[in-house]
Amino acid sequence: MDNGTLVMLHGMTGTSDKMQPLAERLCPSGWDVLCPQATIEHPTRGGFAWWLRADDPTLPLDDYSMGQVDESMQQVISQMPDGPLIVGGFSQGGAIASALLETDLQERILGLVLLGTKTVRPDSLTACLPFLHPREVIWMHGSSDHLVPMHLAVEQVEIFEAADWPVTRLEHEKGHMVNLNQFDELKAAIQRMADSA
Repeated sequence: MDNGTLVMLHGMTGTSDKMQPLAERLCPSGWDVLCPQATIEHPTRGGFAWWLRADDPTLPLDDYSMGQVDESMQQVISQMPDGPLIVGGFSQGGAIASALLETDLQERILGLVLLGTKTVRPDSLTACLPFLHPREVIWMHGSSDHLVPMHLAVEQVEIFEAADWPVTRLEHEKGHMVNLNQFDELKAAIQRMADSA
């Protein structure tokens, strides 16, 4: 088995230091961990964001926010080490992770870890998946999530399922969070991704 890197991206108002402990617990045996940090400082709540917006989070991003998404993706790509990758993240971080499939980086991505998130580019994700070889996706979302409503999370996962990508769904009744009651299933799925290297 080739060693690789588990790349986990924090959510809005997060930091790499906040994501690091979870990433290290989820990391496959013998793999490295990378938790990049966004560079956009949140103006009121502290921490960092991959993009900012002031309007309803359920609406599509405007051009300015999409520009920030593109810049954040390039920043993450610039930090990627060589070798196999498993990429994922929480909330905004998960959205950036799935969008990386639309870049040349996708050739090294063995699987995705999507936690409490949605897609910010549903049309382009839908368009690119049929041209890529399927790989495993682990998806976790809470039915009480008020920041990323369940219907937006389901939209993202159904894009992968419609393209016949293998998806493990971990639904829970909690809010905008990682449900540690499903930690073992999450870790097992990530280990399977690593074993496919």
